[in-house]
Amino acid sequence: MQQNHRGKAGFVFSEPPTITGYAAVVGKKEAEGPLGGWFDIVSKDTHFGQSSWEAGESEMQRRALSKAVEKAGMGDKMPQAVFSGDLLNQCIGSSFALSNRGVPVLGLYGACSTMAEALLLAAMTVSSGACETAAALTSSHFASAERQYRFPLAYGGQRTPTAQWTVTGSGCAIVCANGNGPYLQGASVGTIVDMGIKDANNMGAAMAPAAYQTIRQHFEDFRTAPEDYDLIVTGDLGLLGKQILLELFDRDGVDLSSRYDDCGAMIFDTKGQDVHMGGSGCGCGASVLCGHLLKRMANGSIGKLLFCGTGAMLSPTSTQQGKSIPAVCHAVSITAERGAPWTM
Repeated sequence: MQQNHRGKAGFVFSEPPTITGYAAVVGKKEAEGPLGGWFDIVSKDTHFGQSSWEAGESEMQRRALSKAVEKAGMGDKMPQAVFSGDLLNQCIGSSFALSNRGVPVLGLYGACSTMAEALLLAAMTVSSGACETAAALTSSHFASAERQYRFPLAYGGQRTPTAQWTVTGSGCAIVCANGNGPYLQGASVGTIVDMGIKDANNMGAAMAPAAYQTIRQHFEDFRTAPEDYDLIVTGDLGLLGKQILLELFDRDGVDLSSRYDDCGAMIFDTKGQDVHMGGSGCGCGASVLCGHLLKRMANGSIGKLLFCGTGAMLSPTSTQQGKSIPAVCHAVSITAERGAPWTM
């Protein structure tokens, strides 16, 4: 097993598992953004036919999982394990989504990094032979997140210029031992980075240093450089965090600008949709990955992708106590064709 470890935080999947099915479910606002035509399921009803926003978030996950399983050609079979999580306390969005489904569940909390965390754990599980199939599943909902982290929507509080808009969306990827790609080649597990940022409305600044740490470590562990990837994407720093990350690498003499983007900057029209610094939330990176990026890999416009999920590990309690915001970033290397995207 040790032979699959690379450097400080990297892991190679010696038998690269493949993503055989993937799906993204979003709300009305997300469908009105630049990526609107890429998503599998769109609902104009923010409750998704349920009695509350929280129940609606669970319904998003149910729909994303079912659609991904269908696209994977699995029929009535469920994955042998589901790695899932969301932003809500005790991950209730995921727990209620998977209640009575008869599928083994491993709950996760990585904030906005949850999709990358779920994907790398699913890949580790399948690559090791523990399962033949596993699912990475996550979600977020603007209204449920606002109710938990900030104010009731009816309060009408003014959003600060550095704030991001929680995406109403869910993404699911089915990871299998066999298939025609895209392939999960390797991953980097992030460390907790805390730069003392205390403003819960400026999560891009809090998360950018964690993204910088993980991506830099990934390059070192796998002996790669930005040009080894067609696209490096974070999810989700927003416009401000994206700029900070570019500046951090620029100080090292590394230019990411030609092949880097951020899911929070991609999903909305930041000038026309009044979302300030862009999107955030577990569902942001998940829906952009499963609704847009993996489809671009399928059509050949992206060959090698480094997907980097970034999470602000705060809670309402830590914010109320005036604590700073710890952050983490996990990176997963995905390729359209089998074969490592780096030279060892």
